[in-house]
Amino acid sequence: MSEQGARQPQPRPKMVDVGRLAGVSAQTVSRFYTGKGYVGAETRERIESAIAQLNYQFNGSARNLRVNATRTVGVLATGPSVYGTWSILQGLNEAAHDARYAVFTSWVESGWTDAGTPQEIHEALDRFLSARVDGILISSPYLGIEDALDRVWETVPVVILSGRAWANADSATVDSCEAGLLAMHHLLELGHRRILHIAGPERVNEAHDRERAYRRAMAEAGATPLPVLRGDWSAQSGADIGEGIDLRDFTAVFSANDQMALGFMGALRRRDHIAPDDYSIVGVDDMPDARHFAPPLSSVWMDFVELGRVGFRMLAERITTGERVARQVIHPNLVPRGSSAPAP
Repeated sequence: MSEQGARQPQPRPKMVDVGRLAGVSAQTVSRFYTGKGYVGAETRERIESAIAQLNYQFNGSARNLRVNATRTVGVLATGPSVYGTWSILQGLNEAAHDARYAVFTSWVESGWTDAGTPQEIHEALDRFLSARVDGILISSPYLGIEDALDRVWETVPVVILSGRAWANADSATVDSCEAGLLAMHHLLELGHRRILHIAGPERVNEAHDRERAYRRAMAEAGATPLPVLRGDWSAQSGADIGEGIDLRDFTAVFSANDQMALGFMGALRRRDHIAPDDYSIVGVDDMPDARHFAPPLSSVWMDFVELGRVGFRMLAERITTGERVARQVIHPNLVPRGSSAPAP
């Protein structure tokens, strides 16, 4: 047989070849074989198909295929720097410290509609994966954030702290719709029917849920909703609304967070309109400063610190067992104070 006609031996397929065909990294294929790390069901099917096509044989004794836990997790926070996010990070870091995990944190503060935001998110996730974190926790208020994550849950365990349940990752939240209902029922029970709602930013889960609660509570009370006024969570945006509002339109205000309530109260005070003599107001978050507002602000307590702790514990369980964890929902509590009183 000529040299040209001789069959050349085919190189033995490698783990990287399996990963390339399955559309995953070689590390993910290694996790599939060793069990030292999470691999999602859909990803397992693709790896199994690639193994069959390539007739790949795993060498379990190879030292360079060992995957060791790093006891590190990546934390991606998105959105503006607000009380809730900082409190979540506090709880998460406390729980990680107690469990002897290290935390790598990346915060993408740019707006969801900003052109560079998806790229910033991808770069943050790449840094986590390059550091070989055992899992990733994502704290995001944005609707549609799942579309920007590039299927990272197929590589490592993922938990998201979000008002929306996920099909592909475990999730937890503090119930913002329930918080809105608590605030609204408080004002309605005080006899108010002309209630103004200061909403949070569009495309934000919590703002959407609290506005939904406002409309639901008004409908159940047979009251007509007033036009919703939208802020950006900041005290300044609440002040801007307060400076332009017609004082004859309302007897009470449901503010989607405490900061906007603070700005609104300050603007109305400058217009000689004082709570609770001239109107009532309730916020959401019950941030520590709310009790020191003038007057002390009625608010709905959201235990964001506990949400951070719960999120980390869920992620640690997923890392350890590889099993899905049921969605966790933390319930809020109303804290009435001096800013709300019976309707005139």
